[in-house]
Amino acid sequence: MPIFSILVLGFIFLFSFFGSYFYGVSPFTLEPQAILSSPSLTHPLGTDRLGRDLLARLIEGGKVSLIIGVGSALIASFIGLILGSIAGYFRGGVDKSFIILVDLFLTFPTFFLLLAMVSYMNASIFVLIVIISITGWMTTARLIRAESFKIGSQGYIKILDIAKVSKIKILLKYYAPILAPIYFVSFTFGVGGAILSESGLSFLGLGIVAPQMSWGTILSGGKDVVEIAWWVSFFPGLMIFLVTFSLINISNYLQHKTNQKDIQTT
Repeated sequence: MPIFSILVLGFIFLFSFFGSYFYGVSPFTLEPQAILSSPSLTHPLGTDRLGRDLLARLIEGGKVSLIIGVGSALIASFIGLILGSIAGYFRGGVDKSFIILVDLFLTFPTFFLLLAMVSYMNASIFVLIVIISITGWMTTARLIRAESFKIGSQGYIKILDIAKVSKIKILLKYYAPILAPIYFVSFTFGVGGAILSESGLSFLGLGIVAPQMSWGTILSGGKDVVEIAWWVSFFPGLMIFLVTFSLINISNYLQHKTNQKDIQTT
């Protein structure tokens, strides 16, 4: 059990969503006399180029980054679960259509597809969740499809089909419990991937628009002053790293437990 990663992730969620109740400094207040101040008792993590408190901005930006990450991963994993299980269960023409759809999306590199879609609309939390979801469901869908093929070859599934049991009942009662571990593994990977995608877009100036902020926009704001004010880029980068690293550890643990269960079943 990756206890340390779970604790780090829990702390970051509490920090982002409840930190403002304990640290009452506004992330929007400009202090001309404190521009690029280094970490101190007054500003624990320093200030940015406009004199805004970096700790307060990390708290506010964390809300946006985590909402986009979790929201995108939930939708993308759910789309992958539905499409993959349907393709693996019905097979035939449905499966061929699924393969064509997946290959069509995989033809374009995911990040460049994100750039192309974002460039045609104004970025917001909702828009980024939708766009990242649309470009991030393929891996989950392929994993679910492969496992659905394996489940469909089991004798009891064939007996249920012969007995004309409702297909929806078969999918919900027999497929869903087996596919759940794969879904959760894909979800945890998806959260980290979505946060990185949002951060990359924001770093390029195509993500969250001011006055809203995310860890990516804060990181982007510090790239021009990194030589004289390392803290502006370091702390948002550290938050992105900790979330991604913790999620990867949790995903590896879930995958390991799933593989152990498969071996025992075999």
